[in-house]
Amino acid sequence: MSGTLHKERIGGGVLLIEIDNPPMNAMNSAMLRLLSATMAEIETDTSIRAIVITGRGRAFCSGADLKEAAREGEGEDLAGFGQMLASVTSARPPVIAAINGHCVGGGLELALCCDIRIAAPEAKFVCAGVNVGLMASTYRLPRLIGISRAKEMLLTGLPYSAAVAEAWGVVTQVHPAQNLRDAALALAARIASRAPLSVEASKRVAERAVDMSPEEAAAMLKTEMARLRVSHDHHEAVQAFVAKRPPRFERH
Repeated sequence: MSGTLHKERIGGGVLLIEIDNPPMNAMNSAMLRLLSATMAEIETDTSIRAIVITGRGRAFCSGADLKEAAREGEGEDLAGFGQMLASVTSARPPVIAAINGHCVGGGLELALCCDIRIAAPEAKFVCAGVNVGLMASTYRLPRLIGISRAKEMLLTGLPYSAAVAEAWGVVTQVHPAQNLRDAALALAARIASRAPLSVEASKRVAERAVDMSPEEAAAMLKTEMARLRVSHDHHEAVQAFVAKRPPRFERH
């Protein structure tokens, strides 16, 4: 069994993606190609304004399929994994990870590539690189939670609870397992209801914020704001505010 992705249009511009590769939703080569292809399709489908990625069963994602790597004798598909992670990081619409269970190694890296992460109390977060003689999350995790806490996770390879993940800033919310999907979809629906060009521009600037000097940030903001200021959606929002009605955003 090579696993599959379940994709469901929820309405209002939200797409739900569920990783389904029992027992732990590992990413074998077929799954890597499938998720990368799905993200590529999303780039050209501007009706999709927010994405939720979650796992079926008891895991979010356990990372690379070590059994496949051992069976084929060629090691993990690092190039394919990198391509998949890049496709999630650079996705046009915001991506929410709904972490329902084990989030291990490359699965944690996948979650870190998402814009927002929420979790169920049962979720476990493991930087498993040192457990299997590899590395993962050494770039994204320190930027998210700071070097000291990141080193503890990276160097021990221990499992960390959802409560610790929330306290350290890996996730922003923890919800009971039965409510996690609805909470993620509600968050995605709120994002999808905002001005799409503004949401996408905000994501681009925020993604680069920690790497830019004040001067570089000001220049990027000036460029992005110049586009937004003349957009139909900005003028629609102003007119809707004056008329005391909900705005109708059209992404132009």
